[in-house]
Amino acid sequence: MSDELAEKVQSVIATSKRIPRERVTVDSTLEDLGMDSLDQLNLLFALESDFNISIPDEEAKSIRTVREMVEGVRKLVAGAPRTPATPAA
Repeated sequence: MSDELAEKVQSVIATSKRIPRERVTVDSTLEDLGMDSLDQLNLLFALESDFNISIPDEEAKSIRTVREMVEGVRKLVAGAPRTPATPAA
């Protein structure tokens, strides 16, 4: 799972937690990374801002791994409404 979206999510996690990017893998659990509930909340805000998405509270509560976080963001990005192109005048 080495793609651009996964890399960006992993970078956001590393920046949010102030840990080396190499330490964040898709197989890491949020607990392994030392993230408490406040860290996770801050991470959700960062992901929502960076990807221009809204993460539902119920889904956020069930996320335990970086892989789940990546897949959740992927689904939300794929389903995000696109800004319609401005018609030519």
